[in-house]
Amino acid sequence: MVFSSISFLFYFLPAFLLCYWLIPAKNATLLVFSLAFYVWGEPRYFPLLLLSIAMNWGMGLLLGRWRAGAKGGVLLVFGILGNLAAIGFYKYANFLFEQLNPLFATLGLSPMPSLEVALPLGISFYTFQAISYLVDIYRRDIKAERNVLTMATYIAMFPHLIAGPIVRYSEIAAELASRRVTLSGVAAGIRVFAFGLAQKVIIANELGLAADSVFALPTEQLSASMAWMGATAYSLQLFFDFSGYSTMAIGLARVIGITFPQNFNYPYIAQSVTDFWRRWHMSLSRWFRDYLYIPLGGNRQGKLRMYLSLTLVFLLCGLWHGAAWTFVLWGLYHGLFLVIERLGLGRVLARQWRPLRHGYALLVCLIGWVFFRADGVSQAVHFLQAMAGFGQSGNHPPIGSVFTPMTWLSLGLGVLFSMPLRSILGSAWPLAKIGRAPLWHVVESGGVVVMIFCSVASVASGSYNPFIYYRF
Repeated sequence: MVFSSISFLFYFLPAFLLCYWLIPAKNATLLVFSLAFYVWGEPRYFPLLLLSIAMNWGMGLLLGRWRAGAKGGVLLVFGILGNLAAIGFYKYANFLFEQLNPLFATLGLSPMPSLEVALPLGISFYTFQAISYLVDIYRRDIKAERNVLTMATYIAMFPHLIAGPIVRYSEIAAELASRRVTLSGVAAGIRVFAFGLAQKVIIANELGLAADSVFALPTEQLSASMAWMGATAYSLQLFFDFSGYSTMAIGLARVIGITFPQNFNYPYIAQSVTDFWRRWHMSLSRWFRDYLYIPLGGNRQGKLRMYLSLTLVFLLCGLWHGAAWTFVLWGLYHGLFLVIERLGLGRVLARQWRPLRHGYALLVCLIGWVFFRADGVSQAVHFLQAMAGFGQSGNHPPIGSVFTPMTWLSLGLGVLFSMPLRSILGSAWPLAKIGRAPLWHVVESGGVVVMIFCSVASVASGSYNPFIYYRF
């Protein structure tokens, strides 16, 4: 069950909100519905989620008591390894066996059987949250949570359970202990949720149809213009799909009196790859910075160590997104550009014309998304060859056969809303800030109603409605 589904919008969400507002025990109500949400989507891995909650709660209590000295360090290592063991097995076992079997065949050994392990919902997100919780206790940044109900609510909370943001315990600990639902908070949360839903349903879904069609074309049918349009459609689909889901999660949390951290900050206006990663999936970027990059030495152990740390971090960032060589290459590709920018390209860029910097960042990211989307390294290479004008000659279908008028409309909306429109309009039209606030609120409220109506109509029609990060 995803937020942009009939079952969630028409059944689960109304039932949850009604019970949440009527029942005084807020955490218990939130936990029960969160566990039901998970069981609805992934019943067979429900025990794994409960095991993660129990293990991290117990390990947190032990760390809170014995974090000083070697004993605390050993406990932390065991806690981290326990979390990584789960994600390592379910996410990477099949990939590892696929890489080892050719070697075994060469050595005359029997191949390892395929485990056909399905990836549990949300494991990449709730595992990273659990690790941050244990590390923060060890660092004395937070105290261990003694109430298992509160701990379970933190880990399993359905707004962030499947696709983040990656929320640290310190960010919502006070609200888990006590929070107040206000009318203004509910109204603000509904507005945010409506905008995220529109991003997902109106923009991402329509562009996803076009991107899927282009990436499904045989190599000989892929022209340069079609390849560029397909890559552009996918880059906007991915952003509005993931940003839309994160925005819906933030809005839902706001409705129930909880504040989640911002996860995207207009990444496609970035002026460099470094700037892009300050804006894209920010909760993940901060996680890798604070729990991997800085412990590896960060910027304090010399430039060579810094470059190696950056490369390792983005290699692991690629693997976090999926067990495939395309994700490995995508991570290394971004790590390479971050290293190059620190070697001097960043200083050169800083002196260039702003649109030139922007064009550079967009081009690098667009090429990287080809690896992220491709079914394999071979397809990624052929796709990039077509973009460079070196594709195979053949019967190239016209762009109009894939990009319908609705696709062009969604593409235009995607470009428009990938920019900070409110700040741009405020700078270009200062009068909009003077004496027109009531009118602005009327327009904004009307926009929310229109977005909800169009989004719900699209969902109810049963139109194309995938979610890219559903099993990350």
